[in-house]
Amino acid sequence: MRGLLLAFALFSIAARAAELSPEVQLCLQHLRPGELARIERALGDAGRLPLYRAQLEVDPQAREVKGRLAITYFAKGRALGRLSLLARPNAAGGKLRILHAKVGGRTAVFEHPEPALYRLEVEPPVAAGSAAEVELSFEAEVPPAPPGSAGLLAAGRRGDYGAFMAAPEMMSLVGVIPAVAPEAADATVAAVGDPILVEPSNWLVSVVVPAAYRVHATGRALGEVPERNRTVRFSFGAAAARDFPVLVSRGYRSESAELGELTVESHFLEEDAEVGRRVLGHAKSAVEQMEKRLGPLPYTHLRVVESRLVGGAGGMEFPGLVTVSTGLYRGAQDPLGALGLGGLSGLFGKGGAAGLAPIVSPLIERTLEFAVAHEVAHQYFAMLVGSDPLAAPVVDEALAQAAALLYIEWKHGKAVAEEVRQGQLVTAYQLFRLGGGEDGRADRPSSKFSSSVEYAALVYGKAPHFHLEARKLLGEATYLKGLRAYVDAYRHQDACRDCLRQTLARQSPAHSKALASLQRRWWEEAHGDEDLGKPDLAKMVESATGVRLDQESREMLESLLPQLIGH
Repeated sequence: MRGLLLAFALFSIAARAAELSPEVQLCLQHLRPGELARIERALGDAGRLPLYRAQLEVDPQAREVKGRLAITYFAKGRALGRLSLLARPNAAGGKLRILHAKVGGRTAVFEHPEPALYRLEVEPPVAAGSAAEVELSFEAEVPPAPPGSAGLLAAGRRGDYGAFMAAPEMMSLVGVIPAVAPEAADATVAAVGDPILVEPSNWLVSVVVPAAYRVHATGRALGEVPERNRTVRFSFGAAAARDFPVLVSRGYRSESAELGELTVESHFLEEDAEVGRRVLGHAKSAVEQMEKRLGPLPYTHLRVVESRLVGGAGGMEFPGLVTVSTGLYRGAQDPLGALGLGGLSGLFGKGGAAGLAPIVSPLIERTLEFAVAHEVAHQYFAMLVGSDPLAAPVVDEALAQAAALLYIEWKHGKAVAEEVRQGQLVTAYQLFRLGGGEDGRADRPSSKFSSSVEYAALVYGKAPHFHLEARKLLGEATYLKGLRAYVDAYRHQDACRDCLRQTLARQSPAHSKALASLQRRWWEEAHGDEDLGKPDLAKMVESATGVRLDQESREMLESLLPQLIGH
């Protein structure tokens, strides 16, 4: 009987998918079995999600993109008289221009009130439940990567970590497809932190590049077709995705691993092949450990792509695709070179810069694995369980950071996890304090942080301890049961600031007040020095690396400190 019921359920799902348009059916190939039913329970008819159909032509030599885009967008609840479109590259010095727009086949009037925002008039307004059909043409100029962007200490433009940037081997075109701004968004530009996410949407995207290049994007790869003038068209379909990143590479290799219905891919430069294979192993391991506890990821493919990142970013997260900094790949092979110290042989006394290698190398290797785990955790928070990265970045970032640390413990044990906690979380906070920064509230909009260093200290360093302390309070089994309940309850939906705490409290009502107190202490109040300890650079390095420092090494670190804190 059970077999008959399962067969009937599978038949029903297949029949449901066949009712949708051919375009949406292509998008649905991105989903693992059973995910369509979960999406429709959370969001309603999958055929009524926003549908983006984009065609991009990329010229890497000129650093230019030309695009055409059609959007089908259903009015929700009330008539739709205006659409706000995000042009996110403009937030940090890129240039993306909408050239022409039509709505319902008529030329549309549009305004450009902010660099990252366009507004289109929908005339006549579209009735609630009906679809607005939008057509756009646009073009973009991609800024070049700054000098030193392949290293670990590359500075970035404010509000950008290299998400929209061109290097000889890679173009990162995050945000190149204009997208409808969420109705609840009260801002369109993040000063620090992540750019705004869009609502779950279906995407059909083709990208034409010169024949020597490849395209990496979210979704199921639908084909590679040679075209005229020695170009190739790459096509992708994605379903219920909150973003659609596009990256264009040259000279990359790829390796993959199968995890049942999920394929994990690693894409990396030939010269970084050894580290690229390790990154694949880290990603596969993180997925295995997290799926055991948090449930299945929704998509058939997870891609990890090496990309130049700047401004201190170790990685960036998108649905079904993450990037990891080239600086970490290089740092895992040549830590001093990646830090820009390889040629400074006389700077640190008799031992020279080479004396730092035993200190820095294990730290960067652990950072690489931790960064990959952090980005895998983001596939749950905020790619699957949504939240607002502008108004409340602490919701997803602190949880992704805590989940990555739990992965390290599950994989390597408590002692290694404690080393990583000291090296990644505590160090981020204490370096900020060493540089003169003041402790403060972690739970605030990204625009209220004065710098990426302050953001990292409070959101990545201090705030995750709410989750770590909640786990201690509730116990491992109850905490993980609550975390899984949170993922299941808000899968493909948006969670509020307090939703996880409230879900945990339902698992253990006796601890409700204590959980609220913990969240208040770590997210709203300023107890960092008391809770995490006053900064001592030598002690921080010893805790993070397990290397006992002699006096000469301590003096080296004191000389290095101005570079570490940006002075």
